Amino acid sequence: MDPMKAQQLAAELEVEMMADMYNRMTNACHRKCVPPHYKEAELTKGESVCLDRCVAKYLDLHERLGRKLTELSVQDEEMMRKGAVGSG
Repeated sequence: MDPMKAQQLAAELEVEMMADMYNRMTNACHRKCVPPHYKEAELTKGESVCLDRCVAKYLDLHERLGRKLTELSVQDEEMMRKGAVGSG
């Protein structure tokens, strides 16, 4: 595959994954923090605090998972290289 096309595909995939993560976070935090029947047009202080904490936790978890997956991917690549060198 052409390196430029591969880079473009990777960028598009990253945008799609970030949009999916944002949508999941929005839905999860909305369900958790905002009652289904609104009583006021504005968020209450409790709802705002809940949403802030929910989003912070979601983003923190997303960052931790990303680091762990990157770490595992690097380990896999190293093992594959060692296997290729050992068998070659």
